[in-house]
Amino acid sequence: MTDENEPQNKSSARRENRVAAMQFLYMWDCNRPTDAAELLTSFLSTKDEPREYYAFAETLIAGALEHIPAIDEVIEQSAKNWKISRIAKVDLAILRLAIFELLFRDDIPPIVSINEAIDIAKLYSGAESKRFVNGILDNVKGTLTRPLRTPNQNK
Repeated sequence: MTDENEPQNKSSARRENRVAAMQFLYMWDCNRPTDAAELLTSFLSTKDEPREYYAFAETLIAGALEHIPAIDEVIEQSAKNWKISRIAKVDLAILRLAIFELLFRDDIPPIVSINEAIDIAKLYSGAESKRFVNGILDNVKGTLTRPLRTPNQNK
């Protein structure tokens, strides 16, 4: 592998991990299992790559699940005239993942999280979803006090 290909491949792996995390959050929301770890093991066993490839996805999933109440509160505040129950489950999974990154992963630039969420919405949800997701994430972005285009270097 050449150095010029590395960023694209890393980006592609990160995208695949975000998609896997979104898919898991969707499944989790549809089933609300008593044992999320067991569901995750089962879910990852269906993937093409070995489990260690999805380490980033596992980190995102664990963080998002840990912070679901806070994330859902932010969604409800940002989605004016929308209740969580009215949001399409795929869009909700995308939003939960992106908002987790925006609020709790300051090593990821907010613009990256937002762009990834919009791209995932384009691929996995309805025609209007990208605008809906973008609108909510734009509202959340407006509340952030950290740089939008760079990771926080203070850690």
